[in-house]
Amino acid sequence: MVRATFGGFSTALSSLQANQKRLDIVGHNLANMNTVGYTRQNLQTSSVNYRSPVATYMNGSEVIVGFGVHMDKVTQIRDPYLDAQYRSQMQKSGYTSSLQTALDSLSKIFDESSSNSSTFQGIQAAFNDLQSALIEIQDPAKVNDAIYESELRAKMKALTNLLNDADNKITQAEQQEFMRLTGENTHENGSIENINDMLMQIGNLNRQIKRNQILGQQSLELMDERNVLLDELASYIPIEVTYYKDRAHDGVDENGNTDTKEALEEAFYLDKNGTPIAKKEWPDDVRVELVYTDANGVSQRLTLVEGSEGTGDENYGKLGLTGGDFNNPGDVELTFTGSKIDLAPTNNATTLNLAKGNIAGQDIGDNQLPGGSLQASLDMLWKDGKTQGIQDVNGYEYYRSELDTLAKAFADVINAINIDGAKNDDKHQAGDAWKNQFLIANKTDGSMNNITAANISINVEWVNGNVHVSTAGSAANDTHNPTDTILNMQEALKVTYPLVNNTNLDKILNQMLADGVLTQADLNNVGNLKDNTFSDFMNHVSTVLANDSYHNGQSLKTNVTVLNGIQNTRDSVSGVSLDEEASNMMQFMSAYNAASRLMTALDQTLDVLINSTGVVGR
Repeated sequence: MVRATFGGFSTALSSLQANQKRLDIVGHNLANMNTVGYTRQNLQTSSVNYRSPVATYMNGSEVIVGFGVHMDKVTQIRDPYLDAQYRSQMQKSGYTSSLQTALDSLSKIFDESSSNSSTFQGIQAAFNDLQSALIEIQDPAKVNDAIYESELRAKMKALTNLLNDADNKITQAEQQEFMRLTGENTHENGSIENINDMLMQIGNLNRQIKRNQILGQQSLELMDERNVLLDELASYIPIEVTYYKDRAHDGVDENGNTDTKEALEEAFYLDKNGTPIAKKEWPDDVRVELVYTDANGVSQRLTLVEGSEGTGDENYGKLGLTGGDFNNPGDVELTFTGSKIDLAPTNNATTLNLAKGNIAGQDIGDNQLPGGSLQASLDMLWKDGKTQGIQDVNGYEYYRSELDTLAKAFADVINAINIDGAKNDDKHQAGDAWKNQFLIANKTDGSMNNITAANISINVEWVNGNVHVSTAGSAANDTHNPTDTILNMQEALKVTYPLVNNTNLDKILNQMLADGVLTQADLNNVGNLKDNTFSDFMNHVSTVLANDSYHNGQSLKTNVTVLNGIQNTRDSVSGVSLDEEASNMMQFMSAYNAASRLMTALDQTLDVLINSTGVVGR
């Protein structure tokens, strides 16, 4: 067979057009190599081979080649597996990064090495100043001196004020965490608003991309925008992204069969016998599912974005604040509401509640997210680091609890020593008047009960002159000297707790227990100082925070390193490489020149055919 005269020109023209398009795409890639989220594009082509040649007498063994190239479409070069890995790692990095932000805010209170940690250093200094004041007043001539007693009261007042301030700063840290969640009292969006905004944008982009693809527009830039949103969303909450065909094109009939004619017609073009002859091209939908763990530790999913289904907001869900407020950040409760349309076959739940639960039991946060900054905020607001089953995170309440332990233990010991001195003083023997001679009180009700770091204060009656430092405290030798109470207070600041049995201070505390001044819970609290003095207990709390921060910081570094590694691998597939594009440019330019040379050769051939042949009959 002699091929058509201008068939070669058509082949060369298709090559010129394809390579010109490839060069255009190379230029487009290079122009966007620094665009955030841009994915390298590529021209997908196929060979043009006619299935039913027009030539009537074509030999069946004829090799059917030489008809050129067909430009199918421009595609992105992406690896879904790397995307899934990257988003999985994003949730881990998001969790540790958010947790580190919270721990850094606590370090301003407790980190002794921080130049901004005036509260910790102040409490340490206050205990030292109090010890100095007690040493100064231990002279018998000064015990009853109002000036020296006033100085001692001022030192104790300074200590209680610092404990109040530390508790207040923890409250502020909790409120800042709450603001990061809700955006309340700030000019920035909180996590809740950011998540909802991203879900809405992804849902709307799904519809826009699919509509454009049906009309023949690939909308690659919109797909890049959606991928950036999915990556960012993964840092807040753990998600799983699924690409699927909609119900009308998924190759499954209404009964779930895949081999019926109805099912085949959804995915293939059929001949008159019902045999598939070509696959139908139909754009994918994107489903976004929230991954969480239920109370039984079983992994579950909640559909947050369901492709391009429905209208309006029917294809995406939202996150709402359903409990807690700025003044009660520890009671925060969140609820995810899934997409109104949910086609995922394994998802039954339509909502997911993330609630604190009963902190005294083990059901705190029955539903847990395995990662993401959202769960990190909830962990810091919920978990006290002590309740059985949830010791994995020392949240804000752990450090508040440690401060409360210190404040109450200090108050109980100092009050017990002073009351003991009053009991042995003839001036306070009428009735139980000696029981009212406590120096440190709960400023909300003036009693010595339920003292915490937030409410610890100097007894108002001490300020008014109705209570004084006692001068007849118990001594180890059962004598009563004017300075025994002061000496016992000095000893109380130097010894470690819990106390050694049968020491003088131990006897005083147990006597106060027998007299009803203290309770067994009070003595147990004193024993919770973990073999530290009052001052050293602050070092213990600081060490716990330092360890928490160090281990989380190491996890953060590891997570970021792994994330960067995955990002580099993903960039090697989807990113724009200057060297690779330059190489492609030379390759495509060479192909373009070759096609041009082919067209010149064909022109010369035709010139010979027309002008140098066909002379028969002249």
